Amino acid sequence: MTKAGGIYIHVPFCQKRCIYCDFYSTTYGQEWKLLYISALKREMCLRRAEIDFARVPSLYIGGGTPTQLPPSLLVEVFQAISENFTFTKDAEVTIEVNPDDVTPELINTLRHTPVNRISMGVQTFSDSILRFLNRRHTSRQALEAVQLFLDAGYNNISLDLIYGLPGQTLESWKRDVMQLLTLDVPHLSAYALSYEDNTPLAEMLRDGRVAEVSDELSWQMYEYLMDETAAAGYEHYEISNFAKPGLHSRHNSSYWDGSPYLGLGPGAHSYDGESVRRSNNTSLDNYVKASADVPHQTEVLASEERYNELVMTRLRTASGLSLQLLSPQQKSHCLQMAEPHVFNGDLLLEDSVLRLSRKGIFISNSIISDLMY
Repeated sequence: MTKAGGIYIHVPFCQKRCIYCDFYSTTYGQEWKLLYISALKREMCLRRAEIDFARVPSLYIGGGTPTQLPPSLLVEVFQAISENFTFTKDAEVTIEVNPDDVTPELINTLRHTPVNRISMGVQTFSDSILRFLNRRHTSRQALEAVQLFLDAGYNNISLDLIYGLPGQTLESWKRDVMQLLTLDVPHLSAYALSYEDNTPLAEMLRDGRVAEVSDELSWQMYEYLMDETAAAGYEHYEISNFAKPGLHSRHNSSYWDGSPYLGLGPGAHSYDGESVRRSNNTSLDNYVKASADVPHQTEVLASEERYNELVMTRLRTASGLSLQLLSPQQKSHCLQMAEPHVFNGDLLLEDSVLRLSRKGIFISNSIISDLMY
């Protein structure tokens, strides 16, 4: 029996690649975009039975850079979606945008679609760091893009920031946070920079051309973020996510609470809500050539793997990990491994729920690793 679940669509196009990014994308031109749209429509038809396509609660269009699709192709995408899926009345429909792609024409196109939430990758308001990262936009373009959406009536806007960037200081980070809070958008995602394999930034780190920020500085940045967002009325509902009350990202929250979701497009991931994960191959060439189902891998999670994922996803959230979700054996293991962290104050155990404490958040990776099998 199919279950209601969200949909993720991966749009694998970028004008140019940021030096830190390891998400699948290409810089292919218009001809490939047309081929991609045809293949995406075909995948929708083939796979819509994997979820209850008559009551979809959320849609997230990410990438890559979805706004690298011209307006006419964005319209085609939404037309195909409407032909294959039906959304709940209060469905959350998000699209990722790059600041310098935001024009009155783009906004006019989006106003004729179900999109009701905007996710914008700002990363920093420092122009020098933006240039270093190979970002296409400037600080001014980011501010203007937010204002264009606000003027058009889009109030549910999320902005991304990154801390721990080369050249970033505590003072420059404070300016980034205060600039974002001045915009008063309802949602913020803030990520610590990670040096991903096979990216230009990781190569620069290996060659000694950049250096990682210290753990102390990274923690100071994160503490400042937590303090200022709390003072401004944001709820810290997941390690990297902050929102005004009632405006948590419902689509992203489904990843953390174990809900099923359908991932479409090259490099997209899917989950049946129980034990089966699927990942489409990261190849646009193979994706558009597929005559039936697109090339992919399927993984069936064993009991221990499902437990590990439960620990990893639930402990990231403010709701924490309910021990009632565990088998007696898993609960015993979890409590035994959690005991020293509870003693140290890095984990809190209240009403059979484990949560990260404020200081535990910063070492969450090691805590989560300790609790796993």
